[in-house]
Amino acid sequence: METRAKPRILVIDDEHALVQVIRESLTEEGMEVVGAHSAEEGLPLFFKTQPDLVVLDIVLPGCDGWEVCRQLRRISDVPVLMLTARRDGADLVRGLNLGADDYVTKPFSLAVLRARIDALLRRAARARRVAGSQLLQAGDVEIDLLTRSVLVRNTPIRLTPRQFDLLVYLVRNAGRTVPRQELLQQVWGPGYASESRCLNLYIWYLRTRIEENPRRPRRIVTWRGLGYRFVPVL
Repeated sequence: METRAKPRILVIDDEHALVQVIRESLTEEGMEVVGAHSAEEGLPLFFKTQPDLVVLDIVLPGCDGWEVCRQLRRISDVPVLMLTARRDGADLVRGLNLGADDYVTKPFSLAVLRARIDALLRRAARARRVAGSQLLQAGDVEIDLLTRSVLVRNTPIRLTPRQFDLLVYLVRNAGRTVPRQELLQQVWGPGYASESRCLNLYIWYLRTRIEENPRRPRRIVTWRGLGYRFVPVL
């Protein structure tokens, strides 16, 4: 997808007045908005304009929003925010199963709609950045392998080279308990298989850098008799 100064939003809804209200609201927020009132109009416009996000109503004349979402997911991973008049959750489940990213129930606040769109755009931008710049992310910990830098809750954390390598290995295996011997062999090398005290010390140092309370760690958890597990914290 091309890089552009303003996010481009495609709104597909058969209510002309609603499309215009959304257009005015998002334009005030610095976005570019294109509108369509049916699937037959919206799908060709999607190919023509290559939007950064699609706001899609479920109830459309002819081909409905479900089918539009299904067709979009065959060709693109662009964020899709669906609009529904139902409040029982059935549309949410169906939409998520078809690949929608979020939904808003009608009638809705324009402030809520803008907030949902902003959140989806940020998530998509982060995903593109991760794909293009060798980033690792687990919960609130983000590691840039190119610059060897670490962010925890968006705060830069300074680590020694060995601490960095240890954290990278744990994050690559997030959710899995990594045996102590494996950590020593992979991070230090084959000659350090018996250096358990060294590993203990480095785990403690690492916890002092990334944990709010190193004595009660939430991210690097000890599994007694086995090793350590990195647990993503949101």
